[in-house]
Amino acid sequence: MNQPPDYRCGFVSLAGRSNVGKSTLLNAMVGEKLSIVTHKPQTTRFRQAGIKTTDNAQIVFVDTPGIHRGGGKALNRAMNRTALQTLSEGDVVLFVVETFRWTAEDEDILGHLRQLDVPVIAVANKIDRVTPREKLLPQIQSLSEKMDFAAIVPVSALRRTSLAELEKVIVDLLPAGPPLYPAGQQSDRDEQFHAAEVIREHLLLRLQQELPYGTQVGIEQFEDKGQLVEIGAIVWLERAAHKSIVIGRGGSMLKGIGTAARHDLEKRYGRKVNLKLWVKVRDSWSDNAADLQRFGYDT
Repeated sequence: MNQPPDYRCGFVSLAGRSNVGKSTLLNAMVGEKLSIVTHKPQTTRFRQAGIKTTDNAQIVFVDTPGIHRGGGKALNRAMNRTALQTLSEGDVVLFVVETFRWTAEDEDILGHLRQLDVPVIAVANKIDRVTPREKLLPQIQSLSEKMDFAAIVPVSALRRTSLAELEKVIVDLLPAGPPLYPAGQQSDRDEQFHAAEVIREHLLLRLQQELPYGTQVGIEQFEDKGQLVEIGAIVWLERAAHKSIVIGRGGSMLKGIGTAARHDLEKRYGRKVNLKLWVKVRDSWSDNAADLQRFGYDT
C-alpha cells in the first residue's frame, strides 16, 4: 500500500479505572474482539495492542489493566505498574470515564495524566444510558474544568456511537510517519495468548464472584493442523479448596467452560477446535513475583 506523504502513525494508550469500557472501546475501534470483556473488575490483566490501519493512518491502541486502589497482592501492583508505564509511552492518551460517574480512582488517574507531555482526550463512555442527550452538556463542562484536554468526545463503545468522530480526533493528533505493522495485522499478541484469554473470559463469566481472581490460564499445547486446531490448557488456581468448584459435580463446570470457550475459538479460527482443559493448584501464585513472571506479567 502506497502511503500519502501526510500519513500518520502512533500509539494511543487507553487509561481509566476498571469497568469503564476500555476493552469494549478497543474492540469497537479495531473492529475485532481482541480484549476479553466481562462485568467483573480487573478483567484485563495484560498490556495488548489493537491495530487499526486505514488509507491515511495506522492507530495502535494499547489496552491496559484498569488502574485501581486496594488489592495489595503482587498481581495488583504489577497490573497498576503496567498501566501507568503504558501511559508514558503513548503519543496520545484516551482517558476513558463513565458518563455521570466520577470516583476517587478517576481522580487518581487524572493526577498521573496531568504530568504527561502528550495530548489527552477525555472519552465520556456509555452515553447510550443517557436520555435525553442534552443531559451530557453538564458532564462535558465538568470534564473540561478538570484538565485542559485536547478534546472531549462522548461515545458509546457498546453501541459504537460517535466512534468515527473519535477516530478523526485521534488521527489529527498522531505524529506523521509510516505504519509500524503490516496492514492486515490487528494485534501484537500471538494466538496462544488469545486462546488463553478466551478461556479465562469464560472462567470469569461462570465462576463465583471471589474465585476468578485466583485463576490463570496457561497454554501447554497449540497445534494448527489445517482443518483442526488442537489446544491443551491448564487452569491454575491458588487454593486447593477451589478445585472442586472449578471442576464442578461430575466435571460439569469445567465441561461448560470448555464448551463455551471452544465455540468462541471456532468462530475466531473458522474451523474445528479440540480443546482440553486441566486444573492444577499453585499456592498463592498471585502474590509471588516468580509465578507472575512465569505467567507473563511484567514484574
